[in-house]
Amino acid sequence: MNQDRQAILYGLGAVALWSTVATAFKVGLGLMGPVELMWLAALVSWLLMGALVLKQGAMRQALTSGWKTALWAGIMNPVAYYLVLFAAYDRLPGQEAMALNYTWALAMAFLAVPILGQRLTRVDILAGVVAYAGVWVIATRGAVLNVSFADPIGVLFALSSTLLWALYWLLNARDRRKPIVGQWQNFTVGLPVLTVLLLMGPGLQWHGWKGVGAGVYVGLFEMGIAFVLWQMAVHKVSRTAKVSTLIFLSPPVSLMLLYLVVDEPLLFSTFIGLGLILFGLALQQLQVKPVAVEQ
Repeated sequence: MNQDRQAILYGLGAVALWSTVATAFKVGLGLMGPVELMWLAALVSWLLMGALVLKQGAMRQALTSGWKTALWAGIMNPVAYYLVLFAAYDRLPGQEAMALNYTWALAMAFLAVPILGQRLTRVDILAGVVAYAGVWVIATRGAVLNVSFADPIGVLFALSSTLLWALYWLLNARDRRKPIVGQWQNFTVGLPVLTVLLLMGPGLQWHGWKGVGAGVYVGLFEMGIAFVLWQMAVHKVSRTAKVSTLIFLSPPVSLMLLYLVVDEPLLFSTFIGLGLILFGLALQQLQVKPVAVEQ
């Protein structure tokens, strides 16, 4: 099996896991608050990443270098990004939070202008207009001429999560740490912060094995295994575009799982808005000379 085929299989594995995330978030948040779910998931992910760092023989490197970057990166991800994202999922239907979260790639393209000195192409601007028109459709739940959002705070959280995620990756563009080492260091910084927030807020409560299972699932798969599979895909593939477009497979599966597992009624406005967002992303990704961010 050649490198590109392996990369595509790894990418498909990551996308398959990410497709279940919206459902896992809604199940978990139906049993506990965002901080509780975040703390449990972060703990599981930290343990998994630590085991992988040990297996790779990189623990000495992880303990002795890279902590200056980890100090701020760990506050951004996992702490700030996931808390804001979970807050969005806590307030919005899973389909809306998931769809709005997909605009992070466009946010990255726009933020790369002041941060990395890159230029926007006309296609980038058109893609942004199309995709954010989709955001408006979702935020207004189809009442596009009505400026009164159904849940403006939830929408604000969802869009803020895209800005945090895009900003995190742009600031990490020159991060020389190994991905697994960097991820473990970030969670090593973030987990104590989340522990303090947990103890100051709801405290550690028992929500049954179903709650534990939801937290373990999110930490193991969304924050852990999916991250590893995607990194392997990106590093093995000959051209990033071959795997980056796989992410377009995730939304339909996510919507189906939300309907079947969470019994969430699917809104027509979500399909229209998500279609516009994905079309905007496709325009951006498939342009002849895309504006790429070094990673």
